[in-house]
Amino acid sequence: MIESIIEYFANISSAHRTIILVGGLTIFSLIESAVPLFSLNYRRWKHGGINVFFTITTILVNFFMAFLLVKTSDWVVAQEIGILQWIDTPLWLFLIIGLLLMDLLGAYTAHWVEHHVTWMWKFHVIHHSDQHIDATSANRHHPGESVIRFAFTILATIIVGAPMWLVFLYQSMSVVLSQFNHANIILPDAIDKILNKIICTPNMHNVHHHYRQPYSDTNYGNIFSFWDRIFSTYIEVDNNKLKYGLDTHMDKPETNNIITMLLSPFRPYRQRIDYAEEEQL
Repeated sequence: MIESIIEYFANISSAHRTIILVGGLTIFSLIESAVPLFSLNYRRWKHGGINVFFTITTILVNFFMAFLLVKTSDWVVAQEIGILQWIDTPLWLFLIIGLLLMDLLGAYTAHWVEHHVTWMWKFHVIHHSDQHIDATSANRHHPGESVIRFAFTILATIIVGAPMWLVFLYQSMSVVLSQFNHANIILPDAIDKILNKIICTPNMHNVHHHYRQPYSDTNYGNIFSFWDRIFSTYIEVDNNKLKYGLDTHMDKPETNNIITMLLSPFRPYRQRIDYAEEEQL
């Protein structure tokens, strides 16, 4: 079983990776139509079109920089650099440890840093300015943020010592889980309590997109949910009281204009206010 997974991701084609991305969007969009958390009283096609544009720019950034990731992975394996190259474990444990570390360094840490380093935050604003969070929001990233995320993935690959099949497996899981935890769906509490012990669910991630701090500075996780618990960034709220968006960027013409969003990181920084004492969810 493990060998089959490794074989598949060691030789996964671009077509299959595209199918994973598009398939996830299709499935979660259909579920959103059936059991939405918030009413779908917005122009979904226009909203989705904007987010798909940024999804395409993310794909292009990753495509043109992919050779760096492949070269890096091949190099760390050949030179036996990185945590996985220094430990002797069964293959199944190698896979699990690798996924955990790639998610911690390439996703959770990258996300936390983007919220706390001003120039990185200015690129991440595009993701948070979405006022209608759904599955298409998962890949709403400024091309500059896509480069930042790619750099963290390379750094994680070096530290972890990840072979390329593991990187592809991590990226595929990251895409699908990100679409899932951004999906505008009602997840029954009984199911959420089970899933939430291991993976990030919509019930958990929704609060991260509340328009005010400190709520938007919580629940950073992407694949695994326990990093937020370990690093004390986990919170639970009444999701029905959430308001999506970003308090500094609530002007809809601004947050729905692609050119304006592309130029946003190069404009003056807008200071956010922590509303902890004024608002309780």
